[in-house]
Amino acid sequence: MLQAMAARAAAGTGPGGDAALLLRALRQWRYLAGLALDGVGFLLQIAALRSIPIYAVGAALAASLAVTAVVASRLLRVRLSRVEWGAVGLVCAGLAMLGLASGTEGDRPGSAALKYAMLGTAVAVLLLGLVSGRLPERRRPLVLGLGAGFGFGVVEVSVRLIDDLDPGALLANPATYALLIGGGAAFLLLTSALQRGSVTTATAGLVIGETIGPALVGVVWLGDRTREGLAWLAVLGFAVAVAGALALARFGEAPVQEST
Repeated sequence: MLQAMAARAAAGTGPGGDAALLLRALRQWRYLAGLALDGVGFLLQIAALRSIPIYAVGAALAASLAVTAVVASRLLRVRLSRVEWGAVGLVCAGLAMLGLASGTEGDRPGSAALKYAMLGTAVAVLLLGLVSGRLPERRRPLVLGLGAGFGFGVVEVSVRLIDDLDPGALLANPATYALLIGGGAAFLLLTSALQRGSVTTATAGLVIGETIGPALVGVVWLGDRTREGLAWLAVLGFAVAVAGALALARFGEAPVQEST
């Protein structure tokens, strides 16, 4: 919400493309506060990715929208309907099911092909940001949101593909560059999506992009598993948590304010 307000305020202070918009947004205290919160969350995300499966981390990230809804109802006096409170309950129930079903993270190191695939995906997300101005107006928020989600998904997977923190090994690992490019491109696309259209639509695309793909990569290529006999509960919990998050996507919508 802080970043959406800052992006919209920055949009009215001068011309330029997405990169110029991002630079102007970085001068807004709200955007900087949002980045600080993102930084803390990213450190916790890294810790989580090193200990539990990607699908559980992705669902938990999407579930942050439930926290946004509850905070909005308290601090911003947004009245939640019964359906919306039900969506909050769905998110909590889905996370509970995931917690019961999740096993340990996979022990597969990840192939070189997978690392280069993540790098290629990160570059594709960056290119999407460069051509986003040519996208149809109606589809732009969803496409940019999905692109940002894919970028953050690359970050999730790349954290698992970096197994040696020695400087030489980091420089030689394609996953390092995938993480940096994917994260930077995702922030660029997200800032553009927040400014250019419905934040609800962009947030929904973000949730889809950063959950489903990384979860499949973790299960298929990195060996993420569930507890014995509870795979069905993990699939159900993942689906319920993401569905609840999508139902709450409108709470990413920030009020439009006049720039001063």
